[in-house]
Amino acid sequence: MSRLLGGRLERVCKAVLLLCLLHFLVAVILYFDVYAQHLAFFSRFSARGPTRALHPAASSTTNCSRPNATAPSSGLPEVPSARPGPTVPVLPPCPDLPPGLVGRLLIEFTSPMPLERVQRENPGVLLGGRYTPPDCTPAQTVAVIIPFRHREHHLRYWLHYLHPILRRQRLRYGIYVINQHGEDTFNRAKLLNVGFLEALKEDAAYDCFIFSDVDLVPMDDRNLYRCGDQPRHFAIAMDKFGFRLPYAGYFGGVSGLSKAQFLRINGFPNEYWGWGGEDDDIFNRISLTGMKISRPDIRIGRYRMIKHDRDKHNEPNPQRFTKIQNTKLTMKRDGIGSVRYQVLEVSRQPLFTNITVDIGRPPSWPPRG
Repeated sequence: MSRLLGGRLERVCKAVLLLCLLHFLVAVILYFDVYAQHLAFFSRFSARGPTRALHPAASSTTNCSRPNATAPSSGLPEVPSARPGPTVPVLPPCPDLPPGLVGRLLIEFTSPMPLERVQRENPGVLLGGRYTPPDCTPAQTVAVIIPFRHREHHLRYWLHYLHPILRRQRLRYGIYVINQHGEDTFNRAKLLNVGFLEALKEDAAYDCFIFSDVDLVPMDDRNLYRCGDQPRHFAIAMDKFGFRLPYAGYFGGVSGLSKAQFLRINGFPNEYWGWGGEDDDIFNRISLTGMKISRPDIRIGRYRMIKHDRDKHNEPNPQRFTKIQNTKLTMKRDGIGSVRYQVLEVSRQPLFTNITVDIGRPPSWPPRG
């Protein structure tokens, strides 16, 4: 009995010993394998460092897929590559409907409005009335053109309301006040032609042009000052007309055309001296070129007009009705290609760029009656 137990114990001891030897062998094999991997890793690291430091361009220019490959030579001495500068963050496109719009606005013209106050209210506007949104990339670059003479009081209110509106609309824009020199009869359309050309001289990137009277302020910032596939009429519901269009073909007050659309109609007419008629001629030009006018919803196309006395040098043009009937005959010869003027001064103010021009004198009209 004792001999049987001793045999079994001997076999168990041998099995345990064999298992221990097997465990030991596995541990040794794993140890040397890990050691070899670590050794290879540090060998590669130490070998790469000096090579990259001495030959910074070797790994990027040599074709290592072919034996004896050499880097292409430009014939010029090799110059160490400069360190890359900080990357400029790519801004996302500005949204079609900006999130910060207010909607209906309370517009009043009774509070004093010094330019210093307007400047404090718009710290992001650069010299010359330029602005670019800091958080997105606009699809268009907009030039706002204002025909002007002796309306400093109106201009202060216009800047007070429009700069915040245009900034909330996430526009990249510039403001250009085209000031007619002298006291001869006013010519609104010719000044707008001048503004188009002078704005492009300053920045050829302008691809949208908003033409605005200085006495009109929008009552809703959802009336977006952008250009579309068709010419745009913004001021469709003025308070002086009872917040409705005076007639179907009205295109006055505030309008917008892309650069291509403006050139397609040969710009605006230069021969409308005095009040009235030029906006009807522009409407005819748009129709004759096959384009159609787009308008905002009447609920957001409302405007307040700053009251003023009519300029004695802006009396109605007695020949405007005859000219309107002949747009088809005159639009090719009278427009952006025939405008003549002389720039007298360009002054970049904190909130706008003032361009004073001599646009000549009107022809002598025969006496009426």
